[in-house]
Amino acid sequence: MPASTSIARARTDAADRLVAADEPLLGLQLRCGGDVPGVIAIPALREAVGKARMLGLKLARPIIAQDGGDSVTAWVEIDPRDDGCLIEFRHWRAKPLPAEDEGHVARRKLAAERQIAELHARLDARQNVLYAAAETAELAELAARMDAGRGRPWTDFVTIPGSAHQQPLHWRLLDGAPVAVAGSDRPWRATLVPVGLPGAEPAGFELYLGSDFPAPQQAEPSPVAEQIRARMIGREVAPVLRQPIARIIANAETIRSRLAGPLSEEYSGYAADIATAGQHLLALIDDLTDLEVVEADDFTTAPDRIDLAEVARQAAGILGVKSRERGIRIDAPKEGEALPAVAEFRRVLQVLLNLVGNALGYAPEGSQIWIRLEQDGPMARVIVADQGPGLDPAQHDKVFEKFERLGRSGDGGSGLGLYISRRLARAMGGNLTVESAPGQGARFILTVPAADPAGH
Repeated sequence: MPASTSIARARTDAADRLVAADEPLLGLQLRCGGDVPGVIAIPALREAVGKARMLGLKLARPIIAQDGGDSVTAWVEIDPRDDGCLIEFRHWRAKPLPAEDEGHVARRKLAAERQIAELHARLDARQNVLYAAAETAELAELAARMDAGRGRPWTDFVTIPGSAHQQPLHWRLLDGAPVAVAGSDRPWRATLVPVGLPGAEPAGFELYLGSDFPAPQQAEPSPVAEQIRARMIGREVAPVLRQPIARIIANAETIRSRLAGPLSEEYSGYAADIATAGQHLLALIDDLTDLEVVEADDFTTAPDRIDLAEVARQAAGILGVKSRERGIRIDAPKEGEALPAVAEFRRVLQVLLNLVGNALGYAPEGSQIWIRLEQDGPMARVIVADQGPGLDPAQHDKVFEKFERLGRSGDGGSGLGLYISRRLARAMGGNLTVESAPGQGARFILTVPAADPAGH
């Protein structure tokens, strides 16, 4: 087609509203949710028209848009006038978009579910509760019942509409299932995430409960809910911030994955940036909430007899997807290894997730992270070692200080993770230390009291 041939003409008014358009532009405008006359619904065209009018100069450039499953490219010439712009399109071409990797789509959907979840629980391979924690006051009593009933199936604490089974169904049937919670009028949805090696039977599960309906205002919180809320930032700030930020992340992920409609790659990238920023904000809220908890005068842990090897394997399993995305291998304790200890399962897992997560953030791609177990007299030790840049000896104590990110910056973190982890370790009767040198990686060592092998 000759370069001078016009494919479509259009006109905008002084407010950048599309007031006239030929096909195929007219059809694309309508399929993108716009109208004529109406606001330009094609992001790249709207941006180009605004720039031409602002500069008062003729503008010629290629634009890219998405039309259903097709990617549209065209050469656009924009001539600004006092009452709007004249637009001509040339070389309009459409071609099918490449198929998106189903694994990436599934991971993004899962990330969105995790962000809007209001309850998170860890389950063993039989779907029995290991621990549970609520993010909102409405599910605080459910989390407390589940935490007190560890070892029982999670379905004992909720109702699965239409199911008369007393024991959990296969996890695939429960993933995405509607759930009713006593004391809550909102409909809930369960998300079950298997933990373990791909292709093998799950070694456990992560359970998330989320709702598509906003939480109601509670005039008179229950005693359990009030106790949990009292430990949140300013008693009210954390739950107030968490829900809108989680919704922003979920919506941004929906836009990014184009589930809400066609969008150019550039704007999909903007949505990804919004989701990432939201995740950093939620992580900061979590850290500040934990900070208030561990610094409270009455803070204590709930020691129990646990297997540090099993906790380490679960931490590695939870972060397995992230490690594979970066090409980093986590060498965790093997099945059959065991190291009995006396500590709170949930808090040890929290510390190990922080240590392994830090290692994944700063270790080079293609490297390895080791999780090793040792017993040193009355103390049991878990060592997380990486091949990252390491720390200068003068920084070994500073790295555990509040808001300190010395030597390991650049991840957008709060600088509270290691401080909180050390406070948790010491509250359990142990400690958290580091051995490192520049260029030689880092070894973070968590110690807790060892358990009597006889079980006493």
